[in-house]
Amino acid sequence: MSRRTLGLSEDLHAYLLDNALREPSALGRLRQETGRMDNPDMQVAPEQGQFLYLLAELTGARTIVEIGTFTGYSAAWMAMALPEGGRLIACDISDDYTRIARRVWDELGLTARIDLRLQPALQTLDGLIAEGGRECCDMAFIDADKKNYDGYYERCLSLLRPGGLICVDNTLWNGQVVDADAADTDTQAIRAFNAKLRDDGRISLSLVPIGDGLTLCRKR
Repeated sequence: MSRRTLGLSEDLHAYLLDNALREPSALGRLRQETGRMDNPDMQVAPEQGQFLYLLAELTGARTIVEIGTFTGYSAAWMAMALPEGGRLIACDISDDYTRIARRVWDELGLTARIDLRLQPALQTLDGLIAEGGRECCDMAFIDADKKNYDGYYERCLSLLRPGGLICVDNTLWNGQVVDADAADTDTQAIRAFNAKLRDDGRISLSLVPIGDGLTLCRKR
């Protein structure tokens, strides 16, 4: 089953895709391939991928950091929006999943725009900061292990220029954020993270109910 925005019926989601999605055929094939894997929900919904493309265009992004790349679907959408000379730094730890990503990026002619770093993302982010990368990025997309969301966010905020945008996935967490019986580590981490962002005066904030919840944080 294809990933879709939380709460949309299959019929309404099909209508949305038929009338608004401009998905390259290579990404459609990647979406179907990933959908047959054991963990297809790790891939963003197609309407969310296209939304990330639009956000990259709207911000005029030239440098993007992605934390959690999986099979490369969201990275491809954002990289397609980059201008000549733009760069997306993709952080992941899986050679198996990103091997699929590299194949599709190559098919789309995006390989030169994407700098894949295969190591824990906190290492990559700390390295970028140590190299003098503060306020060097225009946009970041966080979609990885939930327990480290706060660490990823703080580092991305350091890397982001004023006016830049951080996008955080899964912040509605399939509705479990409002389930009183859901007390697992990931759910608690997301609840705490959402509460922190609500009160964070360093950003302008909107939680958009697209995909599994996408929080937008514009650095002030």
